Amino acid sequence: MPRPGWDEYFMEITHLVAKRSTCLRRQVGAVLVKEKNILATGYNGAPSGVAHCLDVGCLREQLNIPSGERHELCRGLHAEQNAIIQAAKHGTNIDGATLYCTTMPCIICSKMIINAGIRRIVYEGGYPDELAGEMIRASGVQVEKFAAAGK
Repeated sequence: MPRPGWDEYFMEITHLVAKRSTCLRRQVGAVLVKEKNILATGYNGAPSGVAHCLDVGCLREQLNIPSGERHELCRGLHAEQNAIIQAAKHGTNIDGATLYCTTMPCIICSKMIINAGIRRIVYEGGYPDELAGEMIRASGVQVEKFAAAGK
């Protein structure tokens, strides 16, 4: 088995992180990396100390909200938000970092990514949020869709 490149290595880790997700709709993982070192990780789910959707049900499902809309109507935080918050909580400088994420960030996460100084996003799956893509492109943050070797 060939040794994975750095993008493949970190993207595989995002899949492991995503397994901690408590979201009933989509399991997302995020990893912040700088100079080939993991700075913080995050997955989507309710804030610490708050009941998880796994336990109380999905508010978005109950309200029939489509994916990519009305982000504020959700009990959970996105994986990218949790990774940025974990870095801040522990005093970790993420300026210039790369964000690896199983899904392209939404508009709320994109604004946080831009202001946090993250310079590169490597993502695997798309997300239905055109404004996020436009804002990321306008900011100069480098965006790459990851494609595993052989796929």
